[in-house]
Amino acid sequence: MDKIKQVAIVGGVHGNEFSGIYLVKQFQAEPERCRRSSFTTETVWANPAAYAANKRYLHSDLNRQFKNVDLANPELTDYEQSRAKVLNAQLGPKGAARTDLLIDLHNTTSNMGACLILTQAGPFYNKMAAYVKMNMPDAIISRDEDHFAAEEHALMCTLGRYGVLVEVGPQPQSVLRQDVLDLMQTMVQHILDFVELYNQDNLPALPKKTEAFRYLHSIKLPMNAAGERIGMVHKNVQDRDYQPINPGDPIFTLFDGTEVLYKGEHVVYPTFINEAAYYDNNLAMSLNEKVIIELE
Repeated sequence: MDKIKQVAIVGGVHGNEFSGIYLVKQFQAEPERCRRSSFTTETVWANPAAYAANKRYLHSDLNRQFKNVDLANPELTDYEQSRAKVLNAQLGPKGAARTDLLIDLHNTTSNMGACLILTQAGPFYNKMAAYVKMNMPDAIISRDEDHFAAEEHALMCTLGRYGVLVEVGPQPQSVLRQDVLDLMQTMVQHILDFVELYNQDNLPALPKKTEAFRYLHSIKLPMNAAGERIGMVHKNVQDRDYQPINPGDPIFTLFDGTEVLYKGEHVVYPTFINEAAYYDNNLAMSLNEKVIIELE
């Protein structure tokens, strides 16, 4: 049976997402909290320079630097691009990593609750999703773009042989909230417990079907020809992450009062609604479809 021998818990990929940073600091102060008998746990603070500057990043988004082609490109040398290569050497190398499972901790300003984001498919991920959802019923399981091979993903968690993101919100940038930190810690503990039971071939009976969401595409805020914003997320959508949007529902309100309706043909489920970090790209939200994870 496949065994997980080395786990890495990474916080602070984005310097203004504080829950992961402070959870890693807590684990470093009390390592027994993330220790289990069947594997070794390493804790990593990914981007301390961005934290010191109180920014998401200094030059480029660190969590978009981990495609194989970019890690191998010597011309990519800004701070985060260089930092990605250091982390790849420390935790990877990607494709032949010494890290069996990388747990990457993130906050969102959106009202998403506690989300386990899977970037790959397979029995290990499916069992983890079922275990976490069984023990944390309010958790959201996201399959993101799990149809892409790991080498095509730019996310840091794909450095590991397995990798997941724990995304928790709502939390403003550069702020700590106890409820959000508690949710993050609870989900991480469930993941660590799952790995321990998985390694020991002692998992409990898991649900055969687990509800999840798969990313479809993102949509932008309303813009004019000059690239200026002319509207905002509709009040009926705001803070309703993972709640259905039906064809014909309003999704934006223009500043002149006009409502913009969703023109898709199928029900979708929005997330990262009005995420502050995505305003530089004018992204309004990501749209998802509901899927079912089935265990064999």
